[in-house]
Amino acid sequence: MCFFGALRPSDSVPGLRKDRDMPTVTMTMVAREAGVSVSTVSHVVNGTRPVNAQTRRLVLATMDRLGFQHRPVAGSLAAGSTSTIGLAMSPSVNPALRELADGVEEEASRRGLQMMLVDTHDDPVHEARVVANLLAHHVDGLLIAPTRQWEEGTLKRLRERNVPFVVVDRLQDARADQVGVENQGAATSLVEHLMARGHTRIAFVGGWPETMTWQERQAGYVEAHRRRGIPVCPELVSDDNTGEEGMRKAVAAMLASAEPPTAVFAGGHSATLGTLRAARAAGLSIPQDLAVVAFDEVPWAGVADPAMTILAQPWFAIGARAVQLLERRMHTPDAPPQTLRLAGEIVHRRSCGCDGSARS
Repeated sequence: MCFFGALRPSDSVPGLRKDRDMPTVTMTMVAREAGVSVSTVSHVVNGTRPVNAQTRRLVLATMDRLGFQHRPVAGSLAAGSTSTIGLAMSPSVNPALRELADGVEEEASRRGLQMMLVDTHDDPVHEARVVANLLAHHVDGLLIAPTRQWEEGTLKRLRERNVPFVVVDRLQDARADQVGVENQGAATSLVEHLMARGHTRIAFVGGWPETMTWQERQAGYVEAHRRRGIPVCPELVSDDNTGEEGMRKAVAAMLASAEPPTAVFAGGHSATLGTLRAARAAGLSIPQDLAVVAFDEVPWAGVADPAMTILAQPWFAIGARAVQLLERRMHTPDAPPQTLRLAGEIVHRRSCGCDGSARS
């Protein structure tokens, strides 16, 4: 797992294991080595869903080779020897979340908790189904990066069953424990960086306006304009799009307008991909014709041409802190909810027009 300058577990999260002589082999490591998804490894480990026989053999062989401690949840529950937590998110849609899963798994293991992971595929119907499956396996608590429109399905069921849960990444306007990155200040810094390079027509392509995460990133975009005395152009703000294709269409429409943007602030992984595809289709070069900055470090960001200027989220630390919050909630159900925001790190590369690589 590459950390791209994000906070390292032993440095950023109080209480995390500092002994690296005997590193824990995690499901994320097994998945990467076997070339499968983390959820597939979780299904093999926990028996939560049938897995193709050939894939199962590959995963088991990889576990043996890496020294993964194979301890199925069913056996642990029967023995009454451990508490089990679920993790519901969409690493198949946003690969950056795999590092969050690694942070969850390591901190859970350190605290004697067993983790079960399911992939929501960023679909509310599928999310409700896989979370119901976790609840059927009697998890003691749940970590979730919610899909859109999760309130009527997943959230309602969690409230009805009185299951302790923590929201990660996609912060909600809900009374719940939550942990994510500090959004507004980081967004302001990214947009001001573009302005310092002479850009005044900067587009913002976000995602879901009902989440606090996107609201805070848009607020940071607006704050940068206020500080610089540059009016916000409503036609350059598009924050109600679904998936990469929705983002691509939004950016394509802006680029085809009479006064197109000269720069784009992409508010997430799908927005970044949509922006790059729209620019390519329009025959634009980055950063010569269109500068781009974005939230979320992903594996290809540093090797893209040009390399992407991004806000690297401390995914590992977010995952670890989420486990800490969840265990607290499991033991003290009446405690007031907490929302934690961890600082990210801006990595300056060439997509914004910078010449080299720097961090701030």
